[in-house]
Amino acid sequence: MREQELILYRKFEEGELLYDMTWLMEHYDDEYYNEEDLAALFYECLHRLIELAGEYGFHGNLWHCYLANLLVNNENSYSCGCEIRGEIQGTINEAALHDIVIFKEFYDYDFTSMMEKLHVPEFAMILAYESSSQESKVYNTRICARICELAEAFCENRTPEEMKATLTSFYKEYGVGKFGLHKSFRIVHNEEGVRIEPILNIAHVKLDDLVGYEIAKKKLIDNTESFVSGKKANNCLLFGDAGTGKSSSIKAIANEYYDRGLRIIEVYKHQFQALNEVIAQIKKRNYKFIIYMDDLSFEEFETEYKYLKAVIEGGLEKKPENVLIYATSNRRHLIRENYRDKEEIRQDMHTSDTVQEKLSLVYRFGVTIYFGAPDKKQFQNIVKTLAERSELDISEEELLSEANKWELSHGGLSGRSAQQFIDYLLGTRQIDKE
Repeated sequence: MREQELILYRKFEEGELLYDMTWLMEHYDDEYYNEEDLAALFYECLHRLIELAGEYGFHGNLWHCYLANLLVNNENSYSCGCEIRGEIQGTINEAALHDIVIFKEFYDYDFTSMMEKLHVPEFAMILAYESSSQESKVYNTRICARICELAEAFCENRTPEEMKATLTSFYKEYGVGKFGLHKSFRIVHNEEGVRIEPILNIAHVKLDDLVGYEIAKKKLIDNTESFVSGKKANNCLLFGDAGTGKSSSIKAIANEYYDRGLRIIEVYKHQFQALNEVIAQIKKRNYKFIIYMDDLSFEEFETEYKYLKAVIEGGLEKKPENVLIYATSNRRHLIRENYRDKEEIRQDMHTSDTVQEKLSLVYRFGVTIYFGAPDKKQFQNIVKTLAERSELDISEEELLSEANKWELSHGGLSGRSAQQFIDYLLGTRQIDKE
């Protein structure tokens, strides 16, 4: 087979299996090699395909799913050019088609003769594999389904040109590689440096799930809508009382705009020095990225905010058009302030300079949105709405009476305590039924 002739689609993360399989395709009936050794390698490939099915959640024809997974995860000049934008022009299409011709040969390969020659009939099980109910360790159900559907769609393509068109449509709709398949990411430091890795399990919060705060949500939606539409948008700070839905609003934004190319990268305070390297990895991609900082605040002795200031605005390098910073905080001004900052007599001769330094970070967020704790009436409305959505069988009088008791000992009036109260009721009532 011609895996060594590939031009664009090379350096696969799970590529060893491909090379072993294609080597077997070429040499399984070669008398030079020991038949038992060939059969052992064939069994080893069978083992790895089944292990991949368990790890990735694949089903159906595992060989096809494996090949489809290689294609959707290979970030090259063609696949990255097609992500979100669709078909591109130029000679690169000839190189892409050249590789797809080879992949179609892999895809259409008939293993019948190899199974008979090497006496490995068990390989037939991977051609119509039924997966277990266990969730994938790599992909969520949605992503796994997309790859399996793509593998099935390739079966309907009679020519390499059709297969290339199907793959290009996938790149346009979903993207390529980790940024195409996943919504949210975190930063990991290892021997290779700074890596952006997917977060596999995220809360599927929707904006409609957040009761109240309509004005605050609209400001956040309007800014994000401008951003994903390619218009001017601002960095955004969500501040206010604890448990009021600041973090949930940003999670909901990530879910709402994923299909339009929005991705979110969570960054912690101790990782701010790596921000420039993170931005360097994403600035040339066709996605829109929100760098998300949860519960952002600084004590006087913490100087990490200086790195953040330079990244947001003030460094020599301009922040890319496809990157915004969204942060949540319980503090309006992010950096702890003291009364002595404004005293006339103090060690610092220039009092106003100290104040301006502490305010300079928050001023670099063009949009600030306040989330305040609900009053009693608003809290009760949140509880009633959540109870209705959860289809709780309880009278309004009892519901509100119990909710009032709950909030007194569980953090006060907030959307978080309301949700915790509903979860408590759902759990206890389920136990009672059992």
